Formats: sequence, structure tokens, C-alpha cells
Amino acid sequence: VEPNENDDHSETRLGSLLKLLATVPTLAEIADTRDTALDQLAEIQSDHPNSGMFVRLTRALDQSAQAAGDVLARLSRLAHASERSMEEMDFKFLFDPERKVFTIGYNVSSSVADNSFYDLLASEARLASFVAIAKGDVPLEHWFRMGRQLTRVDGGRALISWTGTMFEYLMPLLVMRNYGSTLLDETYRSVVKRQIEYGIERGVPWGVSEAAYNVRDLHRNYQYGPFGVPGLGLKRGLVEDLVVAPYATMLAAEIDPAAAMNNLRRLKHDGALGTYGYYESIDYTTERLPQGLKHVLIRAFMTHHQGMSLVSLSNILQQDRMERRFHADPLVQATELLLQERIPVGALAAHPSAEEVLTGRTTQTLPSPSTRVYNTADLETPRTQLLSNGAYNVMVTTAGGGYSTCGVNAVTRWREDVTRDNWGTFVYLRDVRSGSVWSASYQPVLKRPQTYEVSFSEDKADFWRSDAGIVTHMEVVVSAEDNAEVRRVSLTNNSTRTREIELTSYAEVVLATPQADAAHPAFSNLFIETEFVAAENAILAHRRQRSSDEAPVWGIHVVVVEGDLVGAVQYETDRGRFLGRGHTPADPVAVMEDRPLSNTTGAVLDPVFSLRRRVRIRPNQTVRCSFSTLVAQTREEALLLADKYHDPNIFERESQLAWTKAQVEMSHLGVDAEEAHLFQRLAARLVYSDPSLRPRPHVLALNTKAQSSLWPYGISGDLPIMVVRIDKAEDLPIVRKIVRGHEYLHYKGLTIDLVVLNDNPTTYLQSLQKEIETMIRTSGLGGLQDKPGGVFLRRTDQMPEVDRILLHSVARAVIVAERGPLEDQLERPQVEEPLPRAFVPRL
Repeated sequence: VEPNENDDHSETRLGSLLKLLATVPTLAEIADTRDTALDQLAEIQSDHPNSGMFVRLTRALDQSAQAAGDVLARLSRLAHASERSMEEMDFKFLFDPERKVFTIGYNVSSSVADNSFYDLLASEARLASFVAIAKGDVPLEHWFRMGRQLTRVDGGRALISWTGTMFEYLMPLLVMRNYGSTLLDETYRSVVKRQIEYGIERGVPWGVSEAAYNVRDLHRNYQYGPFGVPGLGLKRGLVEDLVVAPYATMLAAEIDPAAAMNNLRRLKHDGALGTYGYYESIDYTTERLPQGLKHVLIRAFMTHHQGMSLVSLSNILQQDRMERRFHADPLVQATELLLQERIPVGALAAHPSAEEVLTGRTTQTLPSPSTRVYNTADLETPRTQLLSNGAYNVMVTTAGGGYSTCGVNAVTRWREDVTRDNWGTFVYLRDVRSGSVWSASYQPVLKRPQTYEVSFSEDKADFWRSDAGIVTHMEVVVSAEDNAEVRRVSLTNNSTRTREIELTSYAEVVLATPQADAAHPAFSNLFIETEFVAAENAILAHRRQRSSDEAPVWGIHVVVVEGDLVGAVQYETDRGRFLGRGHTPADPVAVMEDRPLSNTTGAVLDPVFSLRRRVRIRPNQTVRCSFSTLVAQTREEALLLADKYHDPNIFERESQLAWTKAQVEMSHLGVDAEEAHLFQRLAARLVYSDPSLRPRPHVLALNTKAQSSLWPYGISGDLPIMVVRIDKAEDLPIVRKIVRGHEYLHYKGLTIDLVVLNDNPTTYLQSLQKEIETMIRTSGLGGLQDKPGGVFLRRTDQMPEVDRILLHSVARAVIVAERGPLEDQLERPQVEEPLPRAFVPRL
């Protein structure tokens, strides 16, 4: 608005209005501000009757006043509801009249109070005690019945708490006033000082309190536990865990703001600050850390902890606003003398045992990882590793062969071949200058490396090999959150010249049940169509539905590179073009003859996944290339997954999640690292036929029956069968371990029929039979008893000998309990028949 230059009064009124509108009134003042502004606006408008701006401003002022009135009304209702809730809350039912303290809780179903008590003054529960006394629910004597044991902290003294957490000491300070030179004031300052010193001692940021830590349940929810500083808490074993929670620093900011700010900066340096604020915690406990990491960030937000942080910061920035509000209540004013308790003179200091004693944890630890290492692929039978997220499963051997499945469908083609072991997902490497070709593992090229090593862990498989100055490291993981696997190939150039390497993936696509593919692979291939998505460097393949009942399925193959790229991505989906006439995966023409991939897609006769990237590696540098294979139900989901896995950081994320899931699964099953190693070795005997655990050839030759003879016993014979024989109760631990191993392998995606044969003669009591039945029924897979993939308990004295011979003939492994521990039986050498004499021709 341009005021009339000749009208000084108009300019003055306009300036006064602008100054009024520039102020920030409270919600309660907005209505009065609106009225004053409208009066001034009316005077100014008389000088400018045709200005539309005044109409808009008037409307905006009315809307703001109405909105403020609505908020005030809601806040008033909320305040009344809160006050009513506080007044109606009766603490008496939690109060123990004899001890004069509160119980921890109350069991409503049994109408019994807990036999544990909040009996220390250094507890977050003292806030409830204060309010209960102020209301008159409990007598004043209750405050002085709470324990006041003191411990010395570097010249000062502090009240002892149960677990020494920052939450116990400082949470009440959010609303309760701190009076100087009192018992509570000295406790606050001594505790914060001790927390800072403890962080220095351990070489980490300070601020230990109860929080989530790096253990998850089967639903991948973080577990929660109390963590404190040794010497401040009565709880034993505090030194065994080290979890730092940023909200603890926020609480301490009311005591020492400068130290809190410095610590928040250090927490930010360690990655604790995210887009939406500080994360829940950082776990520094060695036993819960993946290999090679010094800490794990708990990327979660707890509303309770975030709320306390905001209240604490508000008190600091607004001169104890929340404390002043709390102490404005007349009931609180009448009781606040309790907070002014003086420091006792001559009181003896206690020494909590937590300072010296290590003991069993109340928080959960993770099983320590166990790794199987092989330095050769030339083994009598393949050694396998099973990786799974419960739906997507990968089996990989020391030579690099194996399969990928998702649910009932095979993702890639695989045939059991104990001799060649040449089926699976492979990565070829070719030196552009020399033309030398090798593979990331031993298969399928079979080129002898200078060094070769394979390590199998619960969460991944690693392959290392060295060829002419190039060190190849392939890591295989299964995603814990998607139906996906990621194979990252890291190439390190240890030579003195720059190298250009082509990386080419190869896998035969199935997307159907293994049985259907094995019965007629050529027919099954006819229903696969492929396409290439250039934006994501991804191949999509989907199976056309043969009926409305058939579930849609999509396969995705994505490549992403971290390093110096040369040229564009190449792709191939036609197996015939990739291999060439008369060639096999051991010598494909697309790799051996330096041919570019044809970029063919569509309804090919024999579909494959193949992507190629060329990278340049300078001396002493490393380049990484990740190939991901995924399964989705719709094209939209397939594109979203392709975009997600076309991220160079995806492998690190999925690797950490896979590690976490593996530890959670082992903890849930009660399987330690050594047992997991043992069960993985057993799986190799079930995936690939191994004569060492089967009957001798002369026993197999006695069989005269077919698969259908298994059906009367409820066994289909379609799944691999493992037989366990037991005849006395002393051998039950072996059977129990095998039943646990059966559950473990089920979680790893290996479905087998476990047949337990009771060789003990039938008696009236049948004690052994009942014990085995109870053990099976209470196992994790008790619901699958006498069902495919479950446990079948049968008595041998009720089974004809010919049927027993049949069962032993078709079983992939036969374990006899009386022969000793499972470990010894897996080490049993194969009994070889003597070879016939050498043929000597007669002249």
C-alpha cells in the first residue's frame, strides 16, 4: 500500500499496523491481536477504499483467530482429560502396606501383586511416588522408606540405583525442580561426571542407559534392555555390555549443557544423527558386532526417548519451562519440600558388586560366528552352504555350483551331479588385453588359480582366488527383506599395469517347480519372456500363465558397479547365442571368443540371465561389481526391486541384514555356531548323494520294492529321506540333536522327511516310544509330524523286513544312534570295495 504522501496520519497508522502484525502472540493473545489489527485496518481502509488487499488481510486475520480458538479448545479438553486421568488414578493397589513401597506391577489375571519392589530413591519411579504423596494416595512415610545407599564417585557421592542407567537418575528431572546442595543435586552431578569418565575409559561417547541393542527377534524387531555404568548400579555384569543412547546425553544436558553438546557432536561423528534426529543407540558390545565392525548403529526411534529429549531441550532453551509448569500446581508446591533433602553427614559409602563381578547377562548375546574354510574345490563330494531368508533359498558349493529357489519354484536350473557339480549361477571374468578367462569361483571354467579359498558362514559364502595379478573375491548373500540374492565380485589389481576386465554373469532361468522343469525343460522354457530395462541395467523375465489358477512370477537380474566403467552394459537372454553350438558353460563362445552379447530379449527358446560390464582397474585399486537376482509377483514390484538393487550401497545393507537374521535365527532355534556348522555338513550329504552315510551296496541290492511301497507309512518318497535308528533311551540326546538339525535345515530352505525308527521291542509301557513322541511333538516342527517335510516315527518291529530294506535303500543318510555322536558319524570314511585285478591280456 502506497500511503498518501500528504497524509502523515495514514503513514503512522500503517506503520503501527505493520509493527503489530510483526509480533508473535501466544495462542490466547491471537484473538485480541486480531481485534486491534482490524480496528487499525478500518482506519487505514477509509483512506484507501478500493484496495483489495484489506479484504484479504481481514479474512486472514479472522481465519487465524478461528484456528487459534480451535487449538485452544482442543488443548483445554486435553488438559481437563489429563487432569481427570491423574485425579482418578489410584496408586493404592500397587502400594505394599507393610514395606511402605510400591510393587513393580500387578498380575490382573491372578489378582496378585509382583514380589519385586521400587525400593530405591534413585529410580525413575520416584516421580510416581512424589505425585502419589502429593495426591494423598500414600503416606509421606513412603518417601523415606526408599533406599538411600550412597557410593563414592571421584570425590563426590551418588545414590545407588538398580542398573546405573541415566534414565533412572535423570528422567524425573524433566519436571521436578533441582535444588542446589541437596542429596539429589549431588547425585545428578556425580552421575553425569561418572558417565563422562566411563565413556573415556571405554573409548566411546558417554551416555549409557536402557535402550534397544543389536539383537532382533524373528520379526526383526530390536530387543530392549537396561544398560548402566558399573559402580552405580546393584545389577551384576554391567561391564559386559556397552550400549550408548543419545537420549541419555539429552537428559544430562540439564546438568552439564557444554559437555552434552560436545558429546552430541561426537555421536554425530559416529553416525548417530539421522535425517529425523538422533537414532536410538549405538551398540559397542564386541559379542554382538559383525566381523570387522567396531560398533553397530541401531537405526530406530523410540517415541518415549524422543519425547524426553524434546522436553529436556525445552527446559534448557526456555528456562525450565516444564519444571515451572509442574511446580505451579498447588499440590506439588505443598510437597516440594521432599526434594530439598540435605546430604547426610557421615553416611557410609557402599560398593556395588557390579563394579567387580562378571556374571550371566540379562540381555541377549549373539552366537559367535563359525566359519568353514576350504582351500580347494577338488573334494570327493561337494561341500555345501545353505543361505535363506525363509522364502528365498540359495545352495552353493565349494566349487561355486548350486541352486536358487523361491518358495516352491526354482529360480535357476540345477541338476544333482556329484561328479561334475556344474549347475548354478556363475560370473565369468576376461582380461581384455590378454584374452585370459576365468570364473569368480572354480566353476564353470575350471581354470586352476594360483590360490583358492572358500569360507562358509551362517550369513554368506566367500570365494577368493588369485589369477595373474588379479585377486577375485566373490561374496554371496541372501536378502533378509526381499526375495533376492546378491553376488558381489571385488577385483583387486596387484599388478603394475592398468587392467581392463569384463565381468559376465550367467544363469539359466526356470521360474517353475523343479519337478516340472526336470520333467520337460524345453516345454517349460516356452512360457518365459524376457525384456531389458535400460534405466536400471536389469533383465526382467516372466512366466506366462497357463491357467488362471497359476500364480504370476517375475524374475529380475540387475548389475551395478562401483568403479571406472568402460562402455555400455550388454545383455543376453538366449542360451543358444551365449553358449554357441556344441559348447557348454565351461567354454561359452560369448566369453571365450570375445564376442559382444547380442542384446536379445523376448520369447526366446532357452532363456538365461546374462549381463556384462567392462571395468578399468588401476594398479593397487579395487573395483566392485554386484549381480542381484530377484523374484517378484508383479511387473510393478519387479521394477521397484530393480531400482532398489541398482544401488552401489545395496550389498552392504543386505550383508548386514543377513548377518543379523542369521544370528537371530540361531538364537531362536537354540543352535550354537558349532551345531550350525554340523548341520550344514549334514545338509551336504542330503543334497548330494554320499555313500558314506548309506548302507553298503550288497544291502541296497536286496531291495525289491518301489517308491509306492513307502506310501502305507505316510511317506511319499518325493523328498530326500533321512533315517535315524534308536533302540535305547540313553541315545535320545543324539535323536534330539538331529530333530533340532531338521528344524534348522527347514529354516534354511532344505525340506526333507526325517524318519525315526524305534528298534526297541514293543512293551506294555513303551517308555522309549512315548519319550520320542513327546520330543517330536514339542519340537519346533511338531505341527509337521507325519506330514511332508516333517518327522515320521515308526516302529521297526511292526514293519516287514523288505520295507525296512526299501526305506534304507532310498534314504540319503542313515544315522544309527548307538554308533556314537553325529559328529563322528559324519566323519565316517567311505568303505571302498576292492578293485578287480588288473587285466593282463594273454597272447
